[in-house]
Amino acid sequence: MTTPRERTEEIERQVLSERAQLASATKGRERDEPHDDLRTVYQRDRDRIVHAKAFRRLKHKTQVFLSPQGDHYRVRLTHTLDVSQIARTAARALRLNEDLAEAIALGHDLGHTPFGHLGEQALTPFLGRPFRHSEQSLRVVDHLENDGEGLNLTWEVRDGIVNHPWSMPPPSTLEAQIVRFADRIAYLNHDVDDALRAGVLTEAELPAGPMKVLGGSHSARINTLVSDLVSASEYQPEVRLTKQVFAALDGLRDFMFEQVYLREDTEGEHARATRLIRELFQHFLDHPEDLPEEYHRAPGDLPVRVADYISGMTDRYAIRTYEQLFLPHGWLHDQG
Repeated sequence: MTTPRERTEEIERQVLSERAQLASATKGRERDEPHDDLRTVYQRDRDRIVHAKAFRRLKHKTQVFLSPQGDHYRVRLTHTLDVSQIARTAARALRLNEDLAEAIALGHDLGHTPFGHLGEQALTPFLGRPFRHSEQSLRVVDHLENDGEGLNLTWEVRDGIVNHPWSMPPPSTLEAQIVRFADRIAYLNHDVDDALRAGVLTEAELPAGPMKVLGGSHSARINTLVSDLVSASEYQPEVRLTKQVFAALDGLRDFMFEQVYLREDTEGEHARATRLIRELFQHFLDHPEDLPEEYHRAPGDLPVRVADYISGMTDRYAIRTYEQLFLPHGWLHDQG
């Protein structure tokens, strides 16, 4: 009698494009495991990521706006869900492996620091190399989760996670290439939405050229980008957008960096967040005994293990740890 997993694998062989990465054709895991009767390898990877502690912490990690006042601003978790939904839609339309795309999307930001990309910049000087959240995401799933055993994910999911940024080499599967595009499509559009909500931008200030191509609303822009990606990538050896739409997306990205991500009125707030992380890092370098025991078991020298601990913190846990270490206890009680 065939198992549900075997039936799913047979459906993949019959239905998916010849360009799709089949679960039955995976390069496998670092440590061999018995097959699951119910789920394919990529379905198991997705489930492992969703149940990971690092995934749960994403709900309290900044996307763009530090400590926003309101319940509707995006955080890392909602961003991750946006990326997952876009990736699944495109993968299904292109008859690629939706489970693989979803697993990569859900795991792509597990290594992100508190306070967004500021955290990455703050950790870099201590490591002698750039701190990259994609590499940290891979370290999370390989070494830090599951009491140091890691999640033992498949090669294809790990490749998609570590190579999802545009600064990294192109990932090996079309499903992972979809996630790379989905990440940019998601963050640019929801960051526009949040900037409008925060009063940082007005509708009239949005760049006319990109808006004319992409659309005048959040949903219209998402629809334009995903539809264009699907039509431009059909029967092609790589995932792509048409030149006009890609140029519009790039124009929107340039605008967001100038007007939102690097705007001058946030410099003081950003400097405080950077100083907080760097002072925490120096404290744990000077007092490694204060580092939780599980981080002493992780591979790497002390700075790498301190980076593991701090990058895993949520924004509010980093602030609370800083207060406990550096503020007089009487001040904390007075604030209560």
